[in-house]
Amino acid sequence: MLCKTKDGLNMYYEVQGNVSATKTIVFLNGLSQSTIAWILTTPHFKDNYRIVLLDFIFQGQSDKSGESRSFDQHAKDVLGLLDELKIQKVILAGLSYGSLVAQHFAVLFPQRLEKLILLSTFAHKTPYYNAIEYAWWRALELGGYPLMLDIMLPSVLSEEYFKNPLIPIEMMKQARQEVNGEKEALFKLMQATKDRADFRGELRKITTPTVVIQGEKDLLFPLNTAAEVSQNIPNSEFKIILGAGHTLNLEAIPQMTKEIKDFIEK
Repeated sequence: MLCKTKDGLNMYYEVQGNVSATKTIVFLNGLSQSTIAWILTTPHFKDNYRIVLLDFIFQGQSDKSGESRSFDQHAKDVLGLLDELKIQKVILAGLSYGSLVAQHFAVLFPQRLEKLILLSTFAHKTPYYNAIEYAWWRALELGGYPLMLDIMLPSVLSEEYFKNPLIPIEMMKQARQEVNGEKEALFKLMQATKDRADFRGELRKITTPTVVIQGEKDLLFPLNTAAEVSQNIPNSEFKIILGAGHTLNLEAIPQMTKEIKDFIEK
């Protein structure tokens, strides 16, 4: 289904699970993911929760035209969808890029949140992260998304995943290129992170009950950067998934869903 943003663009979304449930979980995608990235996660929640999935503008089946968007603008797009669906409060779970949108949403619209779940997250860029971001940007410039994926995957998947992949690496590359292969759209998505200032101070404004869930082997956002997110959000919880890398909704599904359920059901 499609929802119009305030500036007239089409944003793709899906409503799944128990549509009569009193609680709604919204899952927000990582950078070059789409709604299909949650296909192995949603079965764990479908009986007791209404589930909303969406592709950000420039992602998946959403429009890829227009100027680049800030994280505040992405958060406002999410709010517009909730208004259209007449959903007043949600449990918001964002992974990586989606976790940054979730952080901004929590600062801007706390009254619309019941709980906040930040997966594979960070609030400030380190020199190491800047080097990775630059490598992805240059790969996209020189070889498009196929080269960017070649450079990206060792940063976002753990060594253990490469030893025993749930989805074969080449199949994963092909699937991602089919939904997010437009070079200019990826540049527009990446611009938001490139322009984002240190957000640690803003995190102190978050009043929503929050959990930060991080993979022990996350190379892109190491444990110390995620721990700083938790330290700056009052009364938040910090959970570590041992042995997991960055892409928790692919390589640590049972552990991730258990941590989410434990948090939202307590």
